[in-house]
Amino acid sequence: MFVIRRSRRPSYTSIHGKTFCPPFLLEFRMSGHIDDQSASRISSALTAGRRNPLVLAVAQGLFTGALAIDLTLTGLTGYQLAPDKSLATLPFAMITVAGAITSLFASLMMERVGRRAGFTFGAIVGAAGGLVSVWAVIHANFWLFCIGTAGVGIFQSFASFYRLAAADAVDADNKATVISLVLAGGVIAAVIGPAIAAWSKDLFPPLFAGSYLVVFVLCVASALLLGVAYRDTQDWHPSTVIPNAAPRSLAVVFSRPISLAALANNVIGSVVMMFVMTAAPLAAVACSHSIDDGANIIQWHLVGMFAPSFVAGRLITRFGMPAVLYTGMLLSAACGVVAALSTSLLAFYIALLCLGIGWNFMFVGGTTLLAASHLPHERASVQGTSELIRGFFTAIATLAAGPVLEGFGWAELNLAIIPLIIVAALLTYLWVRTGARIAPA
Repeated sequence: MFVIRRSRRPSYTSIHGKTFCPPFLLEFRMSGHIDDQSASRISSALTAGRRNPLVLAVAQGLFTGALAIDLTLTGLTGYQLAPDKSLATLPFAMITVAGAITSLFASLMMERVGRRAGFTFGAIVGAAGGLVSVWAVIHANFWLFCIGTAGVGIFQSFASFYRLAAADAVDADNKATVISLVLAGGVIAAVIGPAIAAWSKDLFPPLFAGSYLVVFVLCVASALLLGVAYRDTQDWHPSTVIPNAAPRSLAVVFSRPISLAALANNVIGSVVMMFVMTAAPLAAVACSHSIDDGANIIQWHLVGMFAPSFVAGRLITRFGMPAVLYTGMLLSAACGVVAALSTSLLAFYIALLCLGIGWNFMFVGGTTLLAASHLPHERASVQGTSELIRGFFTAIATLAAGPVLEGFGWAELNLAIIPLIIVAALLTYLWVRTGARIAPA
């Protein structure tokens, strides 16, 4: 039974000159679980939550632009600087490895100091990594260059939470939409990033130094944007809304079907994508295609990764989460089949485009499930652990792609992804059998 307090209500949100209290806040306030001051703080957080996805979409674009430059040139730069050419891919791998190692730290740090401070810090570390890379290229220092690319990897670990920060600020029905919006911010950057890399590599001597200066500029722009425009939505503690709430163990959270489906789509989707994408340019050149062909293949793959974000949320709303997830898996499997059957340039384009779209559907869907799999006060540990697992296995896939391609071949590498996709399908089916509802624990 609700007890209505007769006290002056704060102005929560203004629409067309009128104020209203969001329904769930009214319910908690009337039940006596929160007071007017707490409700006002929560309402302010909701207002910021509506603006933050736009800010995060722009930040995603800046991050993707910086990362695209690193992805395009780091292998070539590493080959140029490496004292032993077998180490040429180490700087590239450091991006993924550093991101995996720091992902849990990033989540716990942001739980402590807020996401605004954490995101800004991550961008500043990325800027420092860009400057270190410039210095390393100018002085031909391979090991210092590895430290610089690791800085970009740390930036990546913080930027990987952009989509989750947007999802945490909205209700279950809108999570897929805002996740898609944030990822869509990377579309333009994914297209022009490689072009910027090609343009800036000769900006000033030596070769590639100018490109890493552009990485520095993009990271600084990201830090300024997040520091000025982003607003934390964690300025109220969930215990004020859910009395006596206690976080569950990670084993309990990740044993639930929705959590297993989230992990399967996030982790396996990313592993399959990085495993094939890392080997694709090398395989294209080995199949007598030009280096420019290899770059164009990756460019269209990046378009496939981010362009579907404009419609992924709507597709989930229209056709349901399971349909979109299974479509993503089928497209990823189609990449493996097409690549195994032909090494023509057209086959490379089709395979990598299917791979990008498949990853997007699995990643948007998996992120939506992850955001709905835990309570608010569990998100630091749950999201951090999920990103740690994803980063760890993605790093292994990145490091393994070259040796597998060299030892077994392009067709066999692509066929190896099929069993992983089957595992993702089975774990997703386990969740679908429970009713396929996206609701908080």
